[in-house]
Amino acid sequence: MDNSDIILKLAEGDVRTIAKTLTLVENESEGSKELLAHMPFDRKVPIIGITGPPGAGKSSVVNACITKLMEQDKKVAVLAVDPSSPFNYGSLLGDRVRMEAHFNNENVFIRSVASRGHLGGLSTRIYEMADVLRNAHFDYIFIETVGVGQSEVEIAGIADITVVVLVPEAGDDVQAMKSGVMEIADVFVVNKSDREGAGRFASTLKTLIHTQDRNVEVISAVAIKSEGIDELLLEIDKLHQNNGLDEKKVHLLAHRTWSLLSAQLMKRFQYEEVVNELKGAMQQTNFNIYRYIQNKLQ
Repeated sequence: MDNSDIILKLAEGDVRTIAKTLTLVENESEGSKELLAHMPFDRKVPIIGITGPPGAGKSSVVNACITKLMEQDKKVAVLAVDPSSPFNYGSLLGDRVRMEAHFNNENVFIRSVASRGHLGGLSTRIYEMADVLRNAHFDYIFIETVGVGQSEVEIAGIADITVVVLVPEAGDDVQAMKSGVMEIADVFVVNKSDREGAGRFASTLKTLIHTQDRNVEVISAVAIKSEGIDELLLEIDKLHQNNGLDEKKVHLLAHRTWSLLSAQLMKRFQYEEVVNELKGAMQQTNFNIYRYIQNKLQ
């Protein structure tokens, strides 16, 4: 199939084409750049980033959202970013484990993506994979991060709406998050809010948001019981409808573009090549790492 045929099949929701195209893009196979360059980007499909610390219940929130959206006959895609195996860079957690209840639903497409050692917790190809899904037939696209490193901030560069999932026990960590997560969150979900101290934690969170002069909803939820999920989806829809071109969106797109440009630049350098060159260079008495870098960039 040529690029026009692939794009047409994506728009029709052909599952095999969606899966093959994601693999093509994820592996940067021949023809992937040309395909991405031909894709239209006029579909207003919300990409919802779900982030937060490990154990907060991000997968439970996504599962609960899918269940509610299935009741509305919506079509949903999920990119679940998993930590990578240190041996083969494959995904350690699979979609059958993470989203078992929805795996065989024809209105749900779930793809586990290995972070492949990327320190930010997102896959290096997540931008392109999300754009493939945006050009398919889905009504909602969810991206769930690993929840480590800088992924909480990185997700804002790709998602139209960023949902930060926390638990009452995270109270002591919120102060430390102010400079990062607090600024990029469009919605906070206090999951497992049936636990002791949940109300106090939600109030503290609202106070911190108020000090930043931001209007961000804090939703109390118990995802495994689907409590608070209706409110979350309503807030997501409201944000999506009001998601016009503003300064924040421009900066996030710039961040995304910068990341893609950086990734292309880094392809000029092979790690093993650098290792081999340094083995010899470090033996020289006048070795200077900055001079070495300057020479590599020329």
